[in-house]
Amino acid sequence: MITIPRLDTMAFLVHGFGDGALSATGLRRLAARSSLRPVILRQVHSDIVRFAVRVPRESPRGDALVTRTPGLLLVIKTADCLPVLLVDADRRVVAAVHCGWRGTLLGILERTVKGMSERYGCDLGRLVAAFGPCIGAGCYEVGEDVRGRFLRAGYPGRLFRPSTGRPGKRLFDLAGANRLQLRRAGLDWRNILAAGVCTHCDPLLPSYRRDGKRAGRMLSFIALLPRDQNQLGNSVATFP
Repeated sequence: MITIPRLDTMAFLVHGFGDGALSATGLRRLAARSSLRPVILRQVHSDIVRFAVRVPRESPRGDALVTRTPGLLLVIKTADCLPVLLVDADRRVVAAVHCGWRGTLLGILERTVKGMSERYGCDLGRLVAAFGPCIGAGCYEVGEDVRGRFLRAGYPGRLFRPSTGRPGKRLFDLAGANRLQLRRAGLDWRNILAAGVCTHCDPLLPSYRRDGKRAGRMLSFIALLPRDQNQLGNSVATFP
C-alpha cells in the first residue's frame, strides 16, 4: 500500500494506492470495518465527472468521482494510467480521477478541479493533488498520432521524446501532462504531490504495457471518514 505523507496527516480522511495484492475483496473488508460504502466507476477513458452524494444502484460511467459526503469510499482502477486523489481540507471535498492518455487529452483532471470549485466553492490554490504510481516518462511509448493530438491541443513538445526502442515512437510523460493541467487550472505546484513510482518498472505493481491481459488492477481510493471516526485518522487504512 502506498500513501502520501501529507495526506496521512489529515485525520478526517483515508486514502491509498493499492498494489496488485490489494483485491476488491480486501477493499470491501476495509470498507466494512470502517463503515465506508464503496463507489466504483465504470471507467470509459472520458472527461465525465460524477458527483456522488450516495451510493448509486449501478456503477456510474465516467472517469472522476467527487464527494463531500462522509463515508463514501471513492475507488478507481488502473494498470499504467495515472490515478489522482484530490483533497480540499477546508471544504472537506475529495475526488478520485482516472487519467489515461485519452482522458488527459480531454482534460479530465482540469474538468474535475473546476467542477469542485464551481459546485463546492473549493479554492484551487489550496487544493492538494496526489499522483499515484503510473507508467513513467521513460517507459510510456506512444505513436506520432498521439503526440500530434496533444501538440494540437496546446501541450508542449517537451512532454514527448524520441524512443530508442522503435522508430516512429515517442516516450510520453503522462504525469507531466496532468501536472501541467493542474498548474493551468490554478493549483500551487507545492500542492501537487507524487508517489514517483513507475508501474512498468516495479514488478509488484500491475502494468498492462508489461504484462498485457494478465495484468491485474491497482485500486486507488479516498474517503472522508464518518464523523465519529475522524479521530482514527489513517489507522483504518491497514489491511490484514
